[in-house]
This record gives sequence, C-alpha cells and structure tokens, in this order.
Amino acid sequence: IVLGVIQPLAAQAGVMAVVMADEARVQQAIAPHGEHVSIASINGPDTVVISGQREAVGQVLAKLTADGLDTEMLNTSNAGHSELIDPMLEPFRAVAEKLQYASPRINMISNVSGKLAGGEVACGAYWVRHARMPVRFADGMNALAATGCGTFVEIGPNPNLLAMGMACVNGLRLRPKWLPSLTKDRSSWETMLYSLGKLYVAGAEIDWRGFHSRSNRQRVP
Repeated sequence: IVLGVIQPLAAQAGVMAVVMADEARVQQAIAPHGEHVSIASINGPDTVVISGQREAVGQVLAKLTADGLDTEMLNTSNAGHSELIDPMLEPFRAVAEKLQYASPRINMISNVSGKLAGGEVACGAYWVRHARMPVRFADGMNALAATGCGTFVEIGPNPNLLAMGMACVNGLRLRPKWLPSLTKDRSSWETMLYSLGKLYVAGAEIDWRGFHSRSNRQRVP
C-alpha cells in the first residue's frame, strides 16, 4: 500500500543527487527552493544527498557545479526524505501505529538524531519522522566511534556504507576494523567466514556450537 502511494508521484517528478559539500553549504544552496528540495542524508563531512522535484534539484546542481563543487545524479526510482513522499506518510502512520514496540535492549543509534537512541524509537510517530527527515549517517558514525566501537560490520548485500563510514571517522584516534557480511564479487559463504574469522581474532564471542549445528562435522583428536 505504501509503495503504491509513493511510486507514481515520486517516479514522475522526483530525483536524488549527491553533492560533495558540507551540510551548511548544501542547506544554503537549497534554501531558495523551499520545500521543493530537501536534504535526504548526510553521509559524511563533505557528502550530502539532496532530494526533491526534478526541476528544482537540477537548478541546485547547476548552481553548485558552477561554483566548482562536484555533484552526481543518483539512479533511483523515488525522491526519499522529500516532500514527494508526504502523500504516503499518513497511510504509513496508520500502519506503524498498529505495531507493538519496545525500547532497544542493545545500543542503537538513531538515524533521525544521529545519537544513541532510547524509548523515543518505540512508537509509530518516530518511524514516520524517520521516513521524512534526513538520515544523519555521519553523526551516527561519530556517535558509534565515541562509544569506543572498534569493529564495524555492514549487514547488507554489498559493503557500500563501509567506505562512507571510514570517511566519517577518519582523523579520529581510531583504527577500527571494517568488515562486510556479503559482497558481489565473492561467494556469500567465503565472505561471511572471512568476517567471522576477523571478529574471532578481535575477541568477539562466537557461538561455535550454533555455527556447526547444521553440519555433519565431528571433533577429532
């Protein structure tokens, strides 16, 4: 239902683009266009994604390019985190408010605030804001680094976010490990075993009994 609401409008008029500039510079550039262009995500100290009406985004990119900044249109089917998803927010809210929530039992960073999350994520209203507001990825990475996190594992089909994460904490007094769960150029099993081995060497507790539970292996002297 949600996709059915968002897709027709966003696909026709909406685009997203990445701008190699800081948040303040991008905010200044989009200000003349009001609600027609929004910041969709802050992915690094100098990497911001904008989203919105095709014509307005094009005008912003033309001005930024003329100013000597690098920009790139993204290949996406919708303009997320912009006014173009507003028609789906109320249907989404209706579904989100029917779900049961609980406060996080392990540390969780909010993409809305870029800070450690608490009970505020345990309601439908939070996830409506999550859909509409910018993704504060860079702030979230810095919040993780501030906790002393030394190993980052990206759970996904390809490690697109690891490089962005490295850029966010580059310069801090950290030498973290950056591990993929899956990659496109290696078998799933090989990649998962590689990262599992790295986690084990780093001191992570591994449930080896669970790991071997579906195999016919036997211990030998």
